[in-house]
Amino acid sequence: MKNGDLHGNAPDKSEIALLLIDTINDLEFEGGDELFRTALPAAKRIADLRERARQSKVPTIYVNDNFGKWRSDFKRIVTHCLNDDVRGKPIAELLKPDDEDYFVLKPKHSGFFSTSLDLVLEYLGTRTLILTGFAGNNCVLFTANDAYMRDYKLIIPEDCIASINPADNDNALKQMQKVLKADISPSTEIDFKQPIAKEQKRAARS
Repeated sequence: MKNGDLHGNAPDKSEIALLLIDTINDLEFEGGDELFRTALPAAKRIADLRERARQSKVPTIYVNDNFGKWRSDFKRIVTHCLNDDVRGKPIAELLKPDDEDYFVLKPKHSGFFSTSLDLVLEYLGTRTLILTGFAGNNCVLFTANDAYMRDYKLIIPEDCIASINPADNDNALKQMQKVLKADISPSTEIDFKQPIAKEQKRAARS
């Protein structure tokens, strides 16, 4: 059953959710060219993962920085990255949101800090998060830390995050795997049906 309160096409409940962190990004900052080179291949894999998530009725949540523009909204950021001559345009074209997707604007590194992400995940009944996006050693890492402290199970596919420095990205992945108990298996190994099957069993018992 679907509920029109937040998005008419989104499922009421989903034990798992896919988060795209700072993927809609003009990359017009120092180091943006280096990040683009590592982020574009990751974006292609994120696009494939997102399509598989949609086929499995798993919601996609865009967790995006407001880039210090307090009067901005997500639609305006998307329009800027798609229509203006910015470095991040090819990535935005690959990962542009659809009407059924959720979005959360964040003012700082973590997707949980001063945002509605907690409420959205509570509404969906989500307990497992797949984190993807940029930068792996910054906003993905901070979001993962806050998710871990909230007892979420973490899946952070190693081929779906990117940082300016690949070595920093690898170090962040190792930390998230060791300290936050994250599964960092490649995106091709993610089985959306497994957590969904568990959810269906719980629903049948209730």
